[in-house]
Amino acid sequence: MPVFELKVEVAGDAVAELEELFAEAEEQRLMIVEDKPSGRAWVAGYFDSEPAAQVALRVWAKIIDPEWLATEPELRELPDMDWKESYKMHFKAWSLGPLHWVPVWERETFKLPAGGQVLWFDPGMAFGTGNHETTRLCSERLVEFAGRRGAAGRVIDAGCGSGILALSAARLGFGDVVGFDNDVEAVRISRENAVLNGLETHVEFFTSDLVAGLANRQAELVLANIQADVLRRFARELSAAVAPGAELVLSGILARELDEVRGSFSRDGPGWAMESCQLGEWADLVLRRPV
Repeated sequence: MPVFELKVEVAGDAVAELEELFAEAEEQRLMIVEDKPSGRAWVAGYFDSEPAAQVALRVWAKIIDPEWLATEPELRELPDMDWKESYKMHFKAWSLGPLHWVPVWERETFKLPAGGQVLWFDPGMAFGTGNHETTRLCSERLVEFAGRRGAAGRVIDAGCGSGILALSAARLGFGDVVGFDNDVEAVRISRENAVLNGLETHVEFFTSDLVAGLANRQAELVLANIQADVLRRFARELSAAVAPGAELVLSGILARELDEVRGSFSRDGPGWAMESCQLGEWADLVLRRPV
């Protein structure tokens, strides 16, 4: 199947503002890829049809400042092998505590440290590799929660993307894990990643929106790595899914949006303890429901 790549190099000092613009526009088809050592950055997107890529290009043209461009946008069709090699360049192995997130194409060369646990992943076209700050913030909270409270509770991954958070929870030992997304392709990729790790019977993935996906569900840990405006809109549903004494981890929040998100959840969770951590331009928000 052919894949269409849209790619343009941008000035490194424009990355923070571009991330904010993409968040405001709810743009999920394009991603920002940085090479920290060289200071270079690109906006890239991969699409299964040329019309879909053209739509993203028109959106891009409306929000980009021409002065940020280091090259002209390029749209090209990639043969299957070129696509596979191209998107692999953007995803690197990383680790946190006992967990190691490793692209599946490094399976033959990766050496797992003693006592470590590995999660193989292939993100495909779904969001979620762990390389983005928002996913890292959630992953840190998940690992910390497991270390502090153990892995006996239930976990909900709302807006699962590639399934990386739900599968990480299962790898840490949580036995009751569900993940859902309103994107059918994301759920398909999540299930494929579950099979890659032998976790297909450990995590239930399904297609749903936040209202239906959270209905009649509660968990000891609820993870929601979603855009801030969506978090605010569904604060009531997300809060209701948190069991007494349990925790809600929110990410996908630009630091400048944090106060607004905190305000929305304060109204739906009065008396809940809150704390936040910032990584780059992004922040998380952890809420703890009283027993």
